[in-house]
Amino acid sequence: MHVYRNSIYTHYTKTYINKQYWKGRENLSKKKKIGRAEREMGIKKIFPYLCAIIVQIGFAGLGIIAKLVLNAGMSHYTFSVYINFIAAIVVAPFAFAFEKNTRPQITLSIFFKIFILALLQPVIDQNLYYGGLKYTSATVTAALCNVIPAMTFLLSWALRVERVNVKRLGSQAKIVGTIVTMSGAMIMTVVKGSVIALPWIKNKCNPELVDVGNLHQNPIKGALMIAAACFSWSIFYILQAHTLKSYLAGFTLTSLICMIGAIQGVVLTLAVERGKNLVWSIGWNVKLFAAAYGGVICSGIGCYVEGWIMKKKGPVFLTSFNPLGMIIVAVLSSFFLAEQLNVGKVAGSLVIVFGLYLVLWGKSRE
Repeated sequence: MHVYRNSIYTHYTKTYINKQYWKGRENLSKKKKIGRAEREMGIKKIFPYLCAIIVQIGFAGLGIIAKLVLNAGMSHYTFSVYINFIAAIVVAPFAFAFEKNTRPQITLSIFFKIFILALLQPVIDQNLYYGGLKYTSATVTAALCNVIPAMTFLLSWALRVERVNVKRLGSQAKIVGTIVTMSGAMIMTVVKGSVIALPWIKNKCNPELVDVGNLHQNPIKGALMIAAACFSWSIFYILQAHTLKSYLAGFTLTSLICMIGAIQGVVLTLAVERGKNLVWSIGWNVKLFAAAYGGVICSGIGCYVEGWIMKKKGPVFLTSFNPLGMIIVAVLSSFFLAEQLNVGKVAGSLVIVFGLYLVLWGKSRE
């Protein structure tokens, strides 16, 4: 009897231990699944931020490379055409591979939007931007691009895409921030001030590079061209965000915008640079590298990533990272272009950034 009771006790003890063991394994598995889900959720949350930072790094690099080739005498018209042709060729295979079965039909309305998008960014914006870059420094150009969020807000307000209630604190912050941003752009353009000495410029300054760059310097003209480019860029952002709601094939949209923009750019270049066949010449040199970099990194991958970020977070979120690009350009241009900073540039940049984040703070309050 005693042996029987011990066997029963041993049986139930083993059963209890097995149940506790498997229950513990199940709880551990659940915890791992929850932990994995939380990590995935965290990655999904920060992924748009990482993409926005990478986009700014890519565009900052293009600003430096473009300034080098423009100082070397390359036409900004042909530079824009080459960039967009390369971008269209690079993105097209991705559109064919990933969107072959999901690509929506292109209606007349969609085609008209794509045509206007191609005109706004690859043609108007890029030619004004690179033309302005030739007349001013890469740092000023990058800083002036920070007015894009303010312009995007004003245009969104005018087109009733953005709701504004002047009685609410968020809307008041966006309005004041827009005014401050525009004021900073004027300070940067008009005010000079004393030069801020950077020790590495004295050692790395290239006199030939500086002389060639100074031949084309016209800060007021350059600033006006950059401002017009930002205006076109803001309209592009708004229309692109609207188009992506009805045409979800991002790769196809990017490829079509670049290809149609390149064709439009060819027509524009033939009209403006009539009889100048040498403007189309390009070889295995920095010009080809600049066009390839701009086409692949910026107009190709960059345009698609920007569209994805806008679809997830909106156009204001995307443009909020522009100050990072300005800082990167300021550092790189001082090394590679021997560009000097003065009090006016720094003060104007700080005012622009302050106004930019007022706009973004107002956006977050709503």
